[in-house]
Amino acid sequence: MKYVALIAKTGTGYSAYLPDLPGCVAAADTFEETRELIREAANYHVEIMAEHGETIPEPVYIAAEVEVPAPAPAAS
Repeated sequence: MKYVALIAKTGTGYSAYLPDLPGCVAAADTFEETRELIREAANYHVEIMAEHGETIPEPVYIAAEVEVPAPAPAAS
């Protein structure tokens, strides 16, 4: 299964979460490390859910980038 991971730049690095897997989060200094950690966290999260007999949620989130033009500076 493929889940969407949302990764945000923070004041100290990056943080990530998977909206389809509540509670599945990761954080690290770099984007690449954060992406790897959230992948590992998702694998572990699903594994633990399966061990506890919980239903693994189907992915429902879809990511799409939307380009928005920068507004013109306000006149002074």
